[in-house]
Amino acid sequence: MTDKPSDGSSIPDEAWEKFVQDAEKASASAPKEPSARARMVTERLRQQEARGELPPGWRTGPAWQEMNGRAARRRRLWAVLGVSLAVAVAVVALRPSLIPGDPFGTTASPPNGVAASPLPAETAAPTAAPGAADPAVPTVARPFAGSPAERWADGEAGIVLPKATRVGTLSKRQVEQALQRTRKLLVDANLDPATLRGERPETALGLIEPRQTELLDLLTTALRKPDKDHDPLSMFSRFDPDEVRLAGDVVKTRGRMTFKAGEHASVVVRADYTFVYPLVREGSTEVARTIIRRVVDTEFSDPARYQVTPGKIAVLRYDQEIGNSACDVYDGYLHPQFDSAAPTGAPPSGPTTDPYDRSKDLEADPAEGCGTVSRT
Repeated sequence: MTDKPSDGSSIPDEAWEKFVQDAEKASASAPKEPSARARMVTERLRQQEARGELPPGWRTGPAWQEMNGRAARRRRLWAVLGVSLAVAVAVVALRPSLIPGDPFGTTASPPNGVAASPLPAETAAPTAAPGAADPAVPTVARPFAGSPAERWADGEAGIVLPKATRVGTLSKRQVEQALQRTRKLLVDANLDPATLRGERPETALGLIEPRQTELLDLLTTALRKPDKDHDPLSMFSRFDPDEVRLAGDVVKTRGRMTFKAGEHASVVVRADYTFVYPLVREGSTEVARTIIRRVVDTEFSDPARYQVTPGKIAVLRYDQEIGNSACDVYDGYLHPQFDSAAPTGAPPSGPTTDPYDRSKDLEADPAEGCGTVSRT
């Protein structure tokens, strides 16, 4: 849920957010009658199974096996990278974000050490980017000052699972397992301290279906010897410990997880999350932030119908959009730009993008070149 613009309305933010959430729940609960074609196909398959005529593909393995383990239909590499000093400074001139209980946005920003009121969990795609945050300079004590992420959840608390329900032949318990394993994959790949300082993400790798050999080989090569075609940042968040470290122990997280029936007696889980990392250099208290949005699709197939490894999930898609990291550097680490330092990497050549904007779909064709972020 994004901040409502200051348009003179007398409706408090809390009331507006509750109204939108109630409307979404009402829409989601509306009954949907299957189409005539769906009823016909369902009846035909039921009759086939009763006669012992199994449908094509039965027990031959799901679609990701047919692709010889190629997990990502499309990997977005470096769609949004880099930040110019001028843009980073210019953000302080933008409108302060609204404070709950102050619909006109006139309240002064909270003092250092005072946390802003947290946002409710995201339950649907936002319709716009969040409003500008208060023009405060981040510090080690308050590393998310001046960022919309200051009101986001901390780390794992921001990965809220939807309520599991039965999907096709999969029980509620099996769907819950798919959700939990996808969450575990996200946590180890983007929040685990060892992964962030460049260590091998063993837990995340161990969750992936072993039959996805092409994907696992690509990730193994990327972690061992990264280059442009084998980039671990396509799935994992990693920083060079000799260059930077987290400012504190909190990474801000916002997003949502959904699920639907797959095509092969399976449930497909979509995780769409943005992670905000506050960073400092050794011997300095200046704080810079790197923002990464990741969209990951995983699949959990019915082990009674397909040849799958129990307890593992297949990765169907992994896309990312990265804000504030050096352009065209493929050493396996993210390299944030600090205001006081000279730019590193290639000059940005792509469009300017707001890394906090979660209203746009990453499935759209990515812009060419390394872009510039409007704020961090």
